[in-house]
Amino acid sequence: MQKRIWQSSLSILAAAALVVGCGTNNSSSGTSSNSGTSNSTSTSGKTIKVGLVTDTGGLNDNSFNHLAYVGMQEAQKELPNIQTSVVQSQSESDYVPNLSHFAQDGYDLVIAVGYLMADAVQQVAKEYPKTHFLIIDDSITNIPNVASAIFQSQQAGYLAGVVAGMVQKDHLLKNINNHNTVGVVGGQEIPPVDTYIAGFQQGFHSVDPTGKVIVEYTNSFSDEAAGSQYAQNEIAQGADIIFPVAGGTGIGSIKAAQSAKVYAIGVDTDQSYLAPGTVITSAIKRVDTSVFDTIKAVQDGTFKSGVNNFDLSNNGVGIAPLISGLPKSVTDAVNQAKQEILSGKIQVSTTVQK
Repeated sequence: MQKRIWQSSLSILAAAALVVGCGTNNSSSGTSSNSGTSNSTSTSGKTIKVGLVTDTGGLNDNSFNHLAYVGMQEAQKELPNIQTSVVQSQSESDYVPNLSHFAQDGYDLVIAVGYLMADAVQQVAKEYPKTHFLIIDDSITNIPNVASAIFQSQQAGYLAGVVAGMVQKDHLLKNINNHNTVGVVGGQEIPPVDTYIAGFQQGFHSVDPTGKVIVEYTNSFSDEAAGSQYAQNEIAQGADIIFPVAGGTGIGSIKAAQSAKVYAIGVDTDQSYLAPGTVITSAIKRVDTSVFDTIKAVQDGTFKSGVNNFDLSNNGVGIAPLISGLPKSVTDAVNQAKQEILSGKIQVSTTVQK
């Protein structure tokens, strides 16, 4: 289901602290629904300056910051007259100055990656009402120059949970043990993380009601060592499938699963390239699509404030292709769950079960 695997751009990201983007290929795009109002005029023919501010996870998180950057690269390649730049935040205290830097320099659109930047966006957007802003993973509805991209990540989490439950319950892959346990490594206990986890728990228990889901939080999106340690702790408790929802921290969790010869489920993008043969699938949200669409809207003069929703109905969330060797029954179960979510038969929770 995922439209791309972005291995080729990782080497570009490694050295970037302030980057002018260059394009990548776009094969398909989801669409979004917007509940806001337009406050733009056409900018056809004008160079559109786009600045992206990462959260502390940085461009090398192989997750949502990386995907936002990919979406911006797509726009620079495919749309005319797009100029881009990136600033990586080293700490939360960088958010306001980094956002202000682009606004002061006359950028047309400033993109804030992550829920943790909400307060900074609200402050800076009010100070620079002629600058458009996009925030990923938080809903800001009361500022006319701010658009929000909200992802129904619980739906993707549910589908990933169905896969984990079937693999666990029926021992569909080698090295699945008899502990009937899976583990989740969260970054911080915030809504964009917890929606994934809540959906995963529900989907897992829908096919493996007696199974155990261990949930722990590292309180970091950039600490690979912590991700590895938490995953090892969960593996020691019997978990043989690890689902990290922790940005760059989760890379450590996936590597720990690979070293222990157990399995992992990726997050945000198709992370199978991080550990081939270890990553069963990935729960996906198309941050890249939201970024591309917003840049295009600014260029077209159709920018709308308010909330853009991304879910299963518009391919804004989903799961990546399954690891080879799983029976067709798993794909069938995923497809059935998707249809039941779309029909409303399954209501996916956004609340983590403690």
